[in-house]
Amino acid sequence: MKITGFETIPIGKRALMLKMFTDEGIVGYGEPLDYTHWRIVAQAIEDMAEYLVGKHPFQIEDHWQTFFRSTYSRSMPIILGALSGIEMAMWDVMGKALGMPVWKLLGGSVRDRVRVYSGIGGDTPEACAENARRQVEAGFTAVKMGVATRPVRYVDTPKAVEEMARWVAAVREAVGDEVDIAVDLHRRFSPTMAIIAVKALEPFNLLFAEEPCHPENTEALIHISRSTTTPIATGERHLARWGFREVVERRACAILQPDIRHVGGISEMRKIANLAEIYDLALAPHNAAGPLGVAASVHAMATVPNFLICEGGTSRGQGLFREPLVFKDGFIELPTGPGLGVEIDDEALAAARDESFRFRGMWRSEEDGSFADY
Repeated sequence: MKITGFETIPIGKRALMLKMFTDEGIVGYGEPLDYTHWRIVAQAIEDMAEYLVGKHPFQIEDHWQTFFRSTYSRSMPIILGALSGIEMAMWDVMGKALGMPVWKLLGGSVRDRVRVYSGIGGDTPEACAENARRQVEAGFTAVKMGVATRPVRYVDTPKAVEEMARWVAAVREAVGDEVDIAVDLHRRFSPTMAIIAVKALEPFNLLFAEEPCHPENTEALIHISRSTTTPIATGERHLARWGFREVVERRACAILQPDIRHVGGISEMRKIANLAEIYDLALAPHNAAGPLGVAASVHAMATVPNFLICEGGTSRGQGLFREPLVFKDGFIELPTGPGLGVEIDDEALAAARDESFRFRGMWRSEEDGSFADY
């Protein structure tokens, strides 16, 4: 079997789908990282294709190492994002060729299903609480919410902190104590403000507080983690296992959140999990784009002992997969079909194509016009 070509299809403003073709007619699908830069990622895939066309798709590790080690800088998000999608597609092809789901090819599962959570939003605490209640009624046992609805000062007012607590209090009251609540701070906080805010949220017994500060600042992350009883989570912007090494070795957080579309794909996700397992850290993969990344994460997390929960519970392939991932009681069932276990409707995929560009932008303070992380 040989790889004969690739096609990229941008969908849904922030997702990019990849098709990998072979001379035996088997098509593999993957989801590279996008986040508004799909044209650059697509070009990287086109460049990689010059090497891969004519190669056997089963040589996953060799192809991965070739691209990773031959790149001038190994910490290049676009390269790893492109490689992540290609790697998923190779696993999909192998599973389809051998008639087995990827999680079985990885050595079999250590769980029967994968727990997922749903993100919730709302313009007011009451609206957010109602959205949380609806997700619980839909079967979710965990939800994640934001708490900063405007730019946050380096040290903000007591009223601002009280407002954050009021949002979480409304959701906690709506869902009760048997449902987990996580909060996403979106790296909008200074380390000092993160400590103040997370401390104020401790009474709500959060599942975790995500990205309390910029992920590049490991020392600050350690300081925040040691200042609270709330588990701190980070990792959606880290690259490959080397990007996680210091965070893991120094136990800078309790929970890692690698994104399978960003870290290097399925095998690299598992290697990061193996590294974290040595230090008793848990994994809660980040998934905030298309459903194929969710499916790939489910296969990887089926085999990982230190898995906690996975993002993307509402993105199960509705309207894109001929049969969406099966969801029940807060869990996604392990796919049983070959490869990634999902059959993509190519007509629906073509119809979903969206080549428009959406600049992520920044927030601006109403007080003085200064910029703030979005």
